[in-house]
Amino acid sequence: MGERQSAALSGDAQQPDAAVMESVVQAVLASPKYAALDPALVASLANQELRKGRQVREAIKKVKNRLHQSTASYWLTTPHYAHWRAAIEAAKDEPTRKTQLQSILRMHYSMRERLPFLADFYRTIFAGLASVRRVLDLGCGLNPLALPWMGLPSETTYFACDIDREQIAFLDWWLRLQGRSGQAFVWNLLAGAPPIEPVDVALLLKMAPCLAQLDVVAPARLLEEVRASVVVVSFPAQSLGGRDKGMVAHYAATMDALLAGRNWRVERFDFPTELVFRVRKDRCF
Repeated sequence: MGERQSAALSGDAQQPDAAVMESVVQAVLASPKYAALDPALVASLANQELRKGRQVREAIKKVKNRLHQSTASYWLTTPHYAHWRAAIEAAKDEPTRKTQLQSILRMHYSMRERLPFLADFYRTIFAGLASVRRVLDLGCGLNPLALPWMGLPSETTYFACDIDREQIAFLDWWLRLQGRSGQAFVWNLLAGAPPIEPVDVALLLKMAPCLAQLDVVAPARLLEEVRASVVVVSFPAQSLGGRDKGMVAHYAATMDALLAGRNWRVERFDFPTELVFRVRKDRCF
């Protein structure tokens, strides 16, 4: 991390003027692409950029670039939540609904890559766990739509969080349609783990690199703070363009660094497009 960025994140730089920071936040949220994002996240990034000494126009551009790299670039198309909801409701049976869900999941690159081994993926990450009564999906994307493939007991409570308010409203509707206890809620992971009751399993699927782009210390802090007996952390095994680029070795080393000094049991699973680590914290909260 550069010296200026380190100072900005540590609080050594001068606090930006509140009115200036608000102008950056509102300019970013005025873009249709980012209008539904959590204002707290946008404010956090605006604060970082202004504390690097950037002018307003440059700060706006930098915040938008960082949001694109960490969130918007993973969508194949603009989400159409009302259309998706109507299509799911129109499905007359479970096979038809699953087909419709798969077509929606293809719209997000992260889930699109997982589709060819979807059932095996969840069977593997939940295998051998004595009880999965409460799940927390961190930076969930569209992952909750894969519930029909997860094999979780019907009484399992499912919590899911992300930064897009429209996406979260859609997913909360979906959880209710599934008859699941729990909820989908807006949460900025740069602020740390959500303050909910302890869970059996927390999912952090392909999110660590995105968080690190926004705040390099965020993944390690989140792993430490999340109140879960088991945390499943995954990384992409290839670029969005389908190239290897040595990503498996790179992210294996990244995970080693995240686990350094922590006496947690770790299992590794390799899938065609995803590197997965199941971390057993086994804590009493």
